[in-house]
Amino acid sequence: MNPRRPYRSDISDARWALIEPTLTAWRQARLDRRPTGAPAPTDLREIFNAILYLNRTGVAWAYLPHDFPPHGTVYSYYAAWRDEGIFAQLNYDLTGLARAKEGRDPEPTAAVIDTQTIKTSTNPPTASQGTDAAKKIVGRKRSVATDALGLLLAVVVCAASVSENQAGIQVLDQAKGTHPTLL
Repeated sequence: MNPRRPYRSDISDARWALIEPTLTAWRQARLDRRPTGAPAPTDLREIFNAILYLNRTGVAWAYLPHDFPPHGTVYSYYAAWRDEGIFAQLNYDLTGLARAKEGRDPEPTAAVIDTQTIKTSTNPPTASQGTDAAKKIVGRKRSVATDALGLLLAVVVCAASVSENQAGIQVLDQAKGTHPTLL
């Protein structure tokens, strides 16, 4: 691939060194299943940089700059990583590293849970939104669980009509599934 000028959203060498083994192992497992076994022509770092660019700028997939791989290729990698839990695995691994760097056990034992109701536009399907009667808001409810350092452990998005207790139970169940050391 031709060298390009870096974007501000590009991942640093140090951060890439942390996630590259996971992405390379994922691609190798896929290549091992292919009948030809030919190496994939796309640079994983460029795919990841393109996803970071999209996340930072908010542009549509089709407006991805030409010096990145084609937007269809980037989206197919993104969808596969999302569906196969690669992003979740990276979050889990990096959370453990960040906790260890702060002198804490890599696995958290306590979590902070918060729930927020957010208004939605008129476009979302009505099945995925509801009315928070206490706040008189039509929209969705997001619940997050973080550790004591503020690192994200779990996220649940549901209709605003779901009670805060039920949303909290869902996010806690998700967090405990990933981090069984939570008390």
